[in-house]
Amino acid sequence: MNVSDLLAGYDLRKLTIGVLGGHSALDVCHGAKQWAFKTVAVAQQGREQTYSKYYKTHGELGCIDEVIIVKKFQDVLEEKIQKQLRAMNTIFIHNRYFWVYFDDFAKVENDFNVPIFGSRTLLKLEERGSTKLTTGDQKFNQYDLLRQAGIRTPKIFDHPEDIDRLCIVKASEAARGYERGFFLVHDAALWKKEGARLEEEKKIAADWRKAPIEEFIVGAPVNFNFFYSPLTGELELMGTDTRRQTNLDGFLRMTANEQNMALQYVPLKMIETGHIACTVKESLLEKAFDLAEKFVKATQNLPKELEPAGKGIIGPFALQGAVVAEEGREDIVIFDVSLRIPGSPGIAATPYSSYLHGTPMSMGERIGMEIRSAVDANALEKIIT
Repeated sequence: MNVSDLLAGYDLRKLTIGVLGGHSALDVCHGAKQWAFKTVAVAQQGREQTYSKYYKTHGELGCIDEVIIVKKFQDVLEEKIQKQLRAMNTIFIHNRYFWVYFDDFAKVENDFNVPIFGSRTLLKLEERGSTKLTTGDQKFNQYDLLRQAGIRTPKIFDHPEDIDRLCIVKASEAARGYERGFFLVHDAALWKKEGARLEEEKKIAADWRKAPIEEFIVGAPVNFNFFYSPLTGELELMGTDTRRQTNLDGFLRMTANEQNMALQYVPLKMIETGHIACTVKESLLEKAFDLAEKFVKATQNLPKELEPAGKGIIGPFALQGAVVAEEGREDIVIFDVSLRIPGSPGIAATPYSSYLHGTPMSMGERIGMEIRSAVDANALEKIIT
């Protein structure tokens, strides 16, 4: 999709920052307002009041200037909605919702004629088991990208018969296919038994046999949230956080005896419900930056069929993993990536953006800053697709 055509007719002095109403919308819109941009949220009917009422701009309060209510999120692809967005000179900010709530992501890539900040094609590489794009006969996803970058990841088992250690199976939930229904196994027999049981109990989807089988890493979970600027060529660590999961967090607050009793009545679940800001030892930062530098380079070297724009990662991304201790040293193992803004606004509570910018900065603010800098430098085409 030609960037010049996307920007045709836009008044760059009156840009609006657009989001889907969820995930990181408030973070993005608050940040956009700090840089004097208007904001618009495309909200799904029944889930709109956060944006149309509680955080709607009124006087000096709020950060959502306009709200477009649709029946379903994917209705943002309708021609009339796109016309509204273009009339507002909207630049849209990608988030996870673009994959979760859209039946055909290719329509976002090919038919959404609104400029997107960041890459419009890399998002699908996050999917470990259902990537639609292939290189020849070989599916390519985040595992392949991390491998090409030379980043340490958990061992992946292609066949349950090969399992020789504790593993986590990342199946999809039965009710919500976009959420994971994790379960632990240590051999093929347990994989078969647990998978069949959870499917029968309608806790995981019927396609669980195709789910990734991944070495279970025991360490301190940390998400490293970065920002890469094509304008400066610099990489920034915006903050670190860890996940809060239900009902896992409830179990972790119990004693061992209480956990064993509770498990007889309440099944363990690991559904992400939020994040907690955390910090890491300063001695780990150089290792984290090294991983991120490799990751950025790997995205820039992807073939045209995977990254038609040839720009690689633009703006926010996250390397999510754990810090492990082995033979007297610490290492970082990455088991998940976000190729867009992570849904963790609390990262501004960590000090890393302050060390660089002199003041705490949310990811939304950093996006607003990048877009404002690009407009001032007449370089908007470098950061949108």
